[in-house]
Amino acid sequence: MADPIVTDSTPSGPILIWGAGAIGGTLGAYWARAGIDVTLVDIVPEHVEACRTTGLAIEGPIEEFTQVIPAVTPDELEGTYSRIVLAVKAHHTAAATERLAPHLAADGFVLSAQNGLNEIIIARRIGEARTMGCFVNFGADWHGPGRILYGNRGAFVVGEAAGPVRDRTREMHRLAQVFEPDAELTDDIWSYLWGKLGYGAMLFATALTDDSMSANFADPERTDAWLRLGREVMAVAVAKGVKPRGFSGFDPDAFLPGAPDAAARACIAALADYTSKTAKTHSGVWRDLAVRKRRTEVDVQIAVIAEVAAEVGVDVPAIRTLVDLVHDVEDGRRPLSRDTLQVLIDTCRSASTTA
Repeated sequence: MADPIVTDSTPSGPILIWGAGAIGGTLGAYWARAGIDVTLVDIVPEHVEACRTTGLAIEGPIEEFTQVIPAVTPDELEGTYSRIVLAVKAHHTAAATERLAPHLAADGFVLSAQNGLNEIIIARRIGEARTMGCFVNFGADWHGPGRILYGNRGAFVVGEAAGPVRDRTREMHRLAQVFEPDAELTDDIWSYLWGKLGYGAMLFATALTDDSMSANFADPERTDAWLRLGREVMAVAVAKGVKPRGFSGFDPDAFLPGAPDAAARACIAALADYTSKTAKTHSGVWRDLAVRKRRTEVDVQIAVIAEVAAEVGVDVPAIRTLVDLVHDVEDGRRPLSRDTLQVLIDTCRSASTTA
């Protein structure tokens, strides 16, 4: 845990959570139950109405409770807030940031409780000094208006997008501990975000079939895909000067250039075990493709890796193929199937052979 080396005023007042789905809704329910003044914003009117009337039900093996939470649609929102937690899907980040900006107080900041490198997008609109990063890896799914499955606990880390830990960072870490007692405070949030991208690329690949995350990781015939994806992401991170950090069974060091195969295979086995112990059996990406029939976050989470790779001169054929395959499924050109995943596996094997 980093010690703060900047002393500043800490914004207070109510917390606005923009996006009340799996991540934002779960946080909001826990904070509201603890007596913290929180308001939810969501674009689904039925979900908003349920949250503010009958309550938001948190379901699953961790604990079950229902919490009434003040909630509004974006059109209903009034006033300004010093603390805004952004928890929308990554591909909605730019539009959501633009819409929330008029509601951000002059002394306020936005904390990105999302997957990917969304802090970059947020900072472009409101500035790095007003942007806080957050690494989340707990398992949750939005199951419908007023219902969220909280499937498993996971890593939760808070840090500034730029500069050292501040008083406000420490305060948001304290609030994070209300939800996750083991939440961490860091002065290098980017190391966690890049570590998550390695695991995230693998999760996108598991979503190409209807098999569970654990079944994918446990199948030795698919190991080449996980090995190559992890190595490509870590190679890009290293080229960017980032030292990725691990979490929840994922060890990015095992995929660094020059790391032995045995270390990476041991990590994949650990992921198979970790994902077998959660009520959330499939990734959110799979739910987008198979259940909600909507576009995924592949462009802002995975395609961005290929863009950065081109800038630093790292070849990432597996990442490019993964993006193409997800687009194929989204557009109806390919089904969720073992054959679709096999295209990626073949690419990974070919790239590893010629590397």
